[in-house]
Amino acid sequence: MKIFSKISIFVFLLLGLTFTSCETTDLNLLDDPNNVTLDKADLDRYLTQIQIDFASFMRQMGRNGAQVTRVEYMFGRTYINNFEPAVLDGEWALAYQRMFSDMAGAEPLAVENEDFKHIGVMRVIKAYTLMTLVDHFGDVPLSQATQPVEFPSPSADPGADVYAAAIALLNEGIGLLNEPGGPLQNDFYYDNDYDKWKKAARTGLMQAYFNTRLVDGSAVGNFNGIASNASNYISSEDDDFEFNYNTGFVEGQYDFRHPAYNADYNISGGAGRYRSNYLMDAMLNNDDPRRRFYFYRQNDCTPGASCDPDGNQETLQCSVEPRPVNVPTDQVYCFVEDGYWGRDHGNDEGIPPDGFTRTIVGVYPAAGNFDDGVIGDPDHPFVPATQGDGGGGAGIMPIMLSSYTDLMRAEIFLVQGNSSAARNAFNSALTKSVDKVTGFISVDPQADSSVAPSSGDISSFISAQTQAFDNANTEGKWEILGVEFLVSNYGNGNLGYNSYRRTGYPKNLQVNIDPNPGNFIRSFFYPANEANVNNNIVQKPNVSQQVFWDNNPASPGFPEAN
Repeated sequence: MKIFSKISIFVFLLLGLTFTSCETTDLNLLDDPNNVTLDKADLDRYLTQIQIDFASFMRQMGRNGAQVTRVEYMFGRTYINNFEPAVLDGEWALAYQRMFSDMAGAEPLAVENEDFKHIGVMRVIKAYTLMTLVDHFGDVPLSQATQPVEFPSPSADPGADVYAAAIALLNEGIGLLNEPGGPLQNDFYYDNDYDKWKKAARTGLMQAYFNTRLVDGSAVGNFNGIASNASNYISSEDDDFEFNYNTGFVEGQYDFRHPAYNADYNISGGAGRYRSNYLMDAMLNNDDPRRRFYFYRQNDCTPGASCDPDGNQETLQCSVEPRPVNVPTDQVYCFVEDGYWGRDHGNDEGIPPDGFTRTIVGVYPAAGNFDDGVIGDPDHPFVPATQGDGGGGAGIMPIMLSSYTDLMRAEIFLVQGNSSAARNAFNSALTKSVDKVTGFISVDPQADSSVAPSSGDISSFISAQTQAFDNANTEGKWEILGVEFLVSNYGNGNLGYNSYRRTGYPKNLQVNIDPNPGNFIRSFFYPANEANVNNNIVQKPNVSQQVFWDNNPASPGFPEAN
């Protein structure tokens, strides 16, 4: 398992950065990134900040996608109200005001010093960022961006053009990574292993072709041209494209821990977030061994469940209320068995005093606690979490993992009608995901490994899932694959959000509590801070506008499980 903490306190104090748990202002903007001072005009300072901002951007964008696809809990009852324009101001700023602006300042320094590998890394990061912007917003500025004098109000380029530019950047980045140049002072992703950076770039190309397969007849062939050789792309855990957090923090000054850890492992108030009932229930029903790593139960029973505990049921208000008429009886509602205490999609109830009883983030990916509680066993009690528990927040931000690439391969094989190859790729994706996630037990020094899933348990789970995929008809294969896109993408959400809009699967997602939540978000509103001041960016009338690669039926009606 590749876990290493390379973020030094010195680096962060040098940059003047502070990690917070806020999703829209993840890094305090202590310096105006468009006003570069002499002490900041240093190539490696630029690259350090760009890498950190990239991780924050991908995490925040992924969390948005995860909320609408039920991988994370979504608070608001309607999509529009929950993701109004101001919600994504911070993500937009990270891309345009931070990363792209800093890249524009860094490149002349790199050219002057002939540090072409620095430019190559920036090309890869910019390409991933651009594709993610298009995936979420549609048309976005590129050709006129970061030119404030000539284009103070940059126009949006067509999403297809931005994707084409991203593909060109990735190819250019691969070439630059082969050129001379000194090492990055701080490489938080690959520790100056440029062969791995090139694999990340080629995997980015695979992702671009993968997403555009519905609108580009050459996309599948281009994808297969890279995927035909496993040495080309991220095919093993050692190649995984991920950012590594640290345990260091000083209250009110700096915090290098995973933001999900910061939100849940709090001495004073307990957990700050809820986990998704849909995801916990799906994993419990499948006996998925990853659930002890994704989730940490602070309590052995959820109010309303069959193991109904003593006490005030109103700590979970819905447990004393009738099921909404629009929620099917075969779907999870309000509570999950075995102490998995979360919330349903769109539940906007107030916050009761459940901070030390609700289920929180586990050891993967946020480096919290491994869940070694056993119901009815006093030797394995359920204990509320507190600050410093588990791995102390030294987790990861997964951007592109080897399991993700195998899921992409499985989908392409299904598209081509090659069920046996799709089955093998699905099996490989599942194996790699489970191996990576269960390996995180070593992050928690207090974890009781006797409770961890055995190799036999893991083998049985993977075999059962693979057999189910084998036995299913075409519709069933797409459903199983769609669920796995969501489950294995836990901690990111971008791949699952794209998958759901591209394929419409899974169709068994938990419905919104509100019977009229509005159309599913096919693309997000433009951020308010941009649309309100840029005359060339016209705010969308709704969230039903489809990104260029999504040529599926219009909403409502697609995706089915709104």
